Amino acid sequence: MSYTGSLFNFINNSTSSFHTVLNAQSYLIKNGFEEVNFSEDWQLKADKKYFTKIYDSTLLAFIPHQNLREGMKIAVSHTDFPCLKIKPNADIMQNDYGKLNVEIYGGMILNTWFDRPLSIAGKVVLKGQDCYQPDVKFVDFKRPLMIIPNLAIHMDRSINSGKNISKQKEMLPLAFMQTENNSEDELANDNSKLIKLLAEELSCAQEDILSYDLTVYQVETPYYLGFAGELVTAPRLDNITSVKACIEGIIADKRKIGLDIAVLFDNEEVGSRTKQGGASNVLANVIERIYMAFGYTRQAFLADLAKSFMLSIDVAHAMHPNYVEKNDLTNKPILNKGLAIKMAASQSYAGDAEAIAIVRALCEKYKINYQMYVNNSDIPGGSTIGSMASALLTMRTLDVGIPILAMHSARETMGKDDQKSLEKLVRVFFEGFY
Repeated sequence: MSYTGSLFNFINNSTSSFHTVLNAQSYLIKNGFEEVNFSEDWQLKADKKYFTKIYDSTLLAFIPHQNLREGMKIAVSHTDFPCLKIKPNADIMQNDYGKLNVEIYGGMILNTWFDRPLSIAGKVVLKGQDCYQPDVKFVDFKRPLMIIPNLAIHMDRSINSGKNISKQKEMLPLAFMQTENNSEDELANDNSKLIKLLAEELSCAQEDILSYDLTVYQVETPYYLGFAGELVTAPRLDNITSVKACIEGIIADKRKIGLDIAVLFDNEEVGSRTKQGGASNVLANVIERIYMAFGYTRQAFLADLAKSFMLSIDVAHAMHPNYVEKNDLTNKPILNKGLAIKMAASQSYAGDAEAIAIVRALCEKYKINYQMYVNNSDIPGGSTIGSMASALLTMRTLDVGIPILAMHSARETMGKDDQKSLEKLVRVFFEGFY
């Protein structure tokens, strides 16, 4: 299967941060990785492959080799994407139309979500035998359930002139219609259509559903496009392209020394400052636990950070064909010309001269296509996990990623050949050869 064909499968099965982790877990188990529980003591063996999950939406895969103190190689990405999240008590019944009450997660381009088939995926939590041990289920309907309809141009002649979109009014998906068996009185009596739908899907009692964390996602699948099929359009390229590269890289790991880790953090799109985000102590805690499992001291762990390297992998802004002026004057990544090495004087992208030199040397040695990305000085860009994680770990770090168009749209566009460049870099980063 081609790099992009395999990516398509990964995207289709990564419909929430929870499902991205489940998808990655499946890949890891098939390739000999063993799960260790984050809440238990670890008994580890050299050269064995492990992974652990943090609250179901963050995952760390690691291989502690012989001679653990020869340095760490770490690749990080994120499992979440800009989307709609369903609020509690979500059913809204007005004039025979049933809508869901949602809120915006991350910096999504709102108007790209109109008139698209939408589905639901995420976590549902049920009553357990112990109040402190609820029963967790995962759900993905994998079919169109809802739509956010545009207002006809006849009713809004200014629709093509630019307008403000009310997140609370205009972004509510149409989910069902009132029928004879579905009245406003029933909804007022807590007979939620959403809860009923979830209970039917999970084969559980409605009253057993205590809470949920549900993502509304764009259900259309990835496609090739371009006259020669040289482009790819898909939802969630940010950041499933990077998640897949991290997983493929750690699976291909053939090093014999040091410690190798692939990390899939949650909550990057809302700032990473959560218990399972890149600005948390999760990665530092896991590394220290690995060192302790092999009898090393905290001093050893802290000293070895200085001889380690982290790749922070997230998408970059490709030069837009209709807005060339939005990019830097001399650093303009173009689709199908390779991965982007990202730089920022503000350090919103992590990196320094040595880090850039290391990654460029790898790319040139193994003939990996790459480009440089720097923000237009009048347009400050976003930030990534790398700058936060490296500040916590005092580790040399560099931001890289695939250039894409329409970042944070319901559908984004990339070059067909660029996934190969990214995955090849992560593999040689872990392997040391290709």
